[in-house]
Amino acid sequence: MPKPGDIVRFSPDFGQRFIVTVDTEEEFDWGKPLGRTGHGLSHVPQLARFQQFCEAQGVKPIYLIDYPVATDPAAVEALGAAVAAGRAEVGVQLHPWVSPPHDEEVNGFNSYAGNLPPALEAAKFNTLRDAIETAFGAAPLIYRAGRYGVGPASAEILSNAGLAIDTSVRARFDYSASSGPNFRDHPLVPWWIDRSKGLMELPLTTVFWGMLRQQGPILYPLLWRVPQMRGLLARAALLERIPLTPEGVSIEEAIKGIDIAIDDGLPVLVFSFHSPSLSPGLTPYVHDEQGLDQLYDWWRAVFAYLKKREIRPASVREVLAAVQR
Repeated sequence: MPKPGDIVRFSPDFGQRFIVTVDTEEEFDWGKPLGRTGHGLSHVPQLARFQQFCEAQGVKPIYLIDYPVATDPAAVEALGAAVAAGRAEVGVQLHPWVSPPHDEEVNGFNSYAGNLPPALEAAKFNTLRDAIETAFGAAPLIYRAGRYGVGPASAEILSNAGLAIDTSVRARFDYSASSGPNFRDHPLVPWWIDRSKGLMELPLTTVFWGMLRQQGPILYPLLWRVPQMRGLLARAALLERIPLTPEGVSIEEAIKGIDIAIDDGLPVLVFSFHSPSLSPGLTPYVHDEQGLDQLYDWWRAVFAYLKKREIRPASVREVLAAVQR
């Protein structure tokens, strides 16, 4: 948890901005145990369509890439020119179970990179980071642990590799029941993980909405085992947890979340989704072509609303350039 003096400050002319992060990863069955093999990459060419869509909207997506995608020539074909021209950026996303070296047992505990022995976590991270730089000719500056699984050694590993931003913290979420990290009480504003080495945390944006939203951090965890009550409170406009993602969040909910984030003065709104959602049938969120159209409609409506609220897009480099040391 950061101390008050660790909060990152930005130059006044930076204003409030937003970024779009894409967990750019292999396809697998979300309902089955994780495995080293058996995954797919059929959706990777669809990244080009999403990139063109974002360019038309004046947005530079940030693709957080894992090992199977980094080593797939189709990824460079889809995104290489945009990255080289500065119309997109690449970062690192570590899925330990498919990232070499494969020295650990594949299980739920080890699926969180931060649970691995530090030397193995570092070896996997550095292998992936180098693969991304080799493929795209750009050194990544931003990282998100797969399953948001940062651990005690992660910060030092990132700093040693020259990364400037970690965006693994999913505030308002708790993964401790499956041996993952607990981010329930973490703030939404960026903070310094290691100011001396220039490493900051840029958490994903999730807000509480409703008449009881100020009590959300206390009330929502108490309702974890009573999902019917969470639904009832949301329908009654009393309490709702809204992450900024098109996956499982309606346009109307997203706009409510954006309004709260803006009113709370968040300097950077962090949006995210999983790249396999760009093809029907690969995630629980996009089942068919109609669902895919709805995903693009979601982004179209969100970008239009952000423009209406005068919240401009930002890139990783723009975020870093605006930081006040």
